[in-house]
Amino acid sequence: MNKQLSHRVQSIKPSPTLAIAARAKALRAAGQDVIGLGAGEPDFDTPDPIRQAAIAAINDGFTKYTEVDGTPELKAAVIRKLQRDNRLEYTPEQILVSCGGKHSFFNLTQALLNPGDEVIIPAPYWVSYPDMVLLAEGKPVIVAANIEAGFKITPEQLAAAITIKTRLVVINSPSNPTGVTYSHAELKALGAVLAAHPDIIIASDDIYEPILWNDEPFANIFTLYPSLVKRGVVLNGVSKAYSMTGWRIGYAGGPEWLIKAMKKIQSQSTSNPTSISQVAAQAALDGDQSCIQTMVIAFKERHDYVVERLNNIRGLTCLPSQGAFYSFLNATQAIRNLGLSDDIAFCEHLITRAGVALVPGSAFGAPGYARLSFATSLATLSEALDRIERACA
Repeated sequence: MNKQLSHRVQSIKPSPTLAIAARAKALRAAGQDVIGLGAGEPDFDTPDPIRQAAIAAINDGFTKYTEVDGTPELKAAVIRKLQRDNRLEYTPEQILVSCGGKHSFFNLTQALLNPGDEVIIPAPYWVSYPDMVLLAEGKPVIVAANIEAGFKITPEQLAAAITIKTRLVVINSPSNPTGVTYSHAELKALGAVLAAHPDIIIASDDIYEPILWNDEPFANIFTLYPSLVKRGVVLNGVSKAYSMTGWRIGYAGGPEWLIKAMKKIQSQSTSNPTSISQVAAQAALDGDQSCIQTMVIAFKERHDYVVERLNNIRGLTCLPSQGAFYSFLNATQAIRNLGLSDDIAFCEHLITRAGVALVPGSAFGAPGYARLSFATSLATLSEALDRIERACA
């Protein structure tokens, strides 16, 4: 039997964040005391009105296929949300509902990119951006921003990275893995660079939009630089804001020609998102939004606690963030102190010696760092940080 696999699958790696979460779960199942701080998943239950809407949908028999691109009712709710919160106007033909935010970005790369097309990705980046570009036979162009730069690229860096082959630029703010947020002025400055390149598509990944404790309200690059809307794609979903990670609903808004192509990709892969989840997502977007603020208050409290503790652990430094639920810690000194080779060895040291699972920074394009998710209780975080402190001593 010829067991040769496609060059596409051989060019990528499994999701490191999912792999870490799975390993922590397996170790716990084997009887080991492991605290998993790898997964980006809120520890809150999905709010009750959202769950009740899904139960009603089941009882009403809403369990069949829907339109490939989402039910008209959910697409209308997405349009209302984008107009209400982002001052962006879309028609139903410009909206595609998919099986999570990851699926939305996958559809975009598959519909847009040809072999050799370049995609500019600021680093630290979400782990899946480069691999999904590779699956589409594009070329990830990584633009690095270190901790001294606040993990944010400059207009000069963006301009220098653009070539004749640049097809797509990705912006993620608030960021996974750092939690930092571009200011309005910084986004406008990036927009000014992109305005001079009319053939480049811009993707704004807004999945952490409401999980924010910044002085400025949320705004994406299209709200601040409206002339870019005609070649912009907004990516969002209900997973993080409403603690609905397992429901798998994301959405994209963009130019009709591009959304139509993304719909074609989806029609030959997953077809429609789950019917029941779509009803729940509609209830989330149209319902009382106070549930989000309850979670944000808790995340901010955890953030403050985690950042203070990390900056008092030998060999670790951590930049305060403005959103999401991650701390991205600089472990380069700790790695040297412990005589380890790199951030992967550091995270292995923590999981084997301390029973704490973090994700190595190299998975996000930032060797020497590690991502800690504080989407868990303060009691759990306190115990985890005690263990990390002992492991770094």
